[in-house]
Amino acid sequence: MSEPDPFELTRTLVGIPSVSFEEREIVDFLQIRLEGIPWLETSRIGDNLVARTDFGKNFRLLLGGHTDTVPPSDNADIRIEGETIWGLGAADMKGGLAVMLSLAETVPNPAFDMTFVFYAREEVASEHSGLKEIVLSNSELLSADLALLGEPTSGTVEAGCQGTMRFVLELNGQRAHTARPWMGDNAIHRLGAIFEILNQYEERRPVIEGCQYREALQAVRVEGGIAGNVVPDASSLTINHRVAPDRSVDEAENYVRELFAPVLNSSDTLSLVDSAPPAKPGLSNPVLAAMIGRYDLEVQGKLGWTDVAFFDQRGVPAANFGPGDATLAHTRDERVTKTAVDSCFLVLKNLMESGL
Repeated sequence: MSEPDPFELTRTLVGIPSVSFEEREIVDFLQIRLEGIPWLETSRIGDNLVARTDFGKNFRLLLGGHTDTVPPSDNADIRIEGETIWGLGAADMKGGLAVMLSLAETVPNPAFDMTFVFYAREEVASEHSGLKEIVLSNSELLSADLALLGEPTSGTVEAGCQGTMRFVLELNGQRAHTARPWMGDNAIHRLGAIFEILNQYEERRPVIEGCQYREALQAVRVEGGIAGNVVPDASSLTINHRVAPDRSVDEAENYVRELFAPVLNSSDTLSLVDSAPPAKPGLSNPVLAAMIGRYDLEVQGKLGWTDVAFFDQRGVPAANFGPGDATLAHTRDERVTKTAVDSCFLVLKNLMESGL
């Protein structure tokens, strides 16, 4: 069997546009490759692919990654400079997809039963996630003893993830002419008390299974006002809250409501409009622990949200491990190096071949 070239495959995948909801071309490409692998059974559900072995092993390892990208930002065209690929999705996460496909094609007798999941629409609202589409069709396809997602982590293990919540706070006032503002109640000015709370917010930094997380509470959108000569009677503020894995979404929601309650009145509303739960680190999983120990991999908590939470909620320990720098994701400078792709491939190949 010829040696794979996951870096060259990364270049091929970056060259296939796959903005969210437009993944069909890349999924068609992946399907042809996966269906040519005799030791895998491949299922296509919409624009999602699940390829599995069935050797009767006592442990199943799932490798997963999303096929979509965000819209381009002056980086739609692929560029190669030496051993670096520049382009949309290079880091997030076509390098990871290339590693997955290369492993699927080149390890015919793994130490574990394997599941490879290529899923759609991760970069948009969670309600559109391809993982949910797979569950509705056949939830058993996602059963596993450990899930590793190829999100960009610079080759470190990012354990668990923080949850994310989005609130909309609507403040009410009383409309008046700006020449007689004392006759009204400026709803935009009322936001001052909210911003003071946000500026004084002290983030929690809990350490869980040796991983430090760092919560955050940020205003991300503000709206208000109808005309230049009218005291506004309504304003709206969108707030994002990042939640460490030692708290549930319900606990975090109660915390936020208590935080703002002293400056709200009965006509104001604070609505939770979107949320995704955090995920525990899962470092006690024996296969994950073996991989970390064998290569002395750096481990840190994942501060952002990823689909490891989806698997954690289903009782599957999960972590992020993939090539590429997450800080470059979604930027015009997005790129990935050959060293990053190859080293990630070799770690996972050794894990699949050697087991514990």
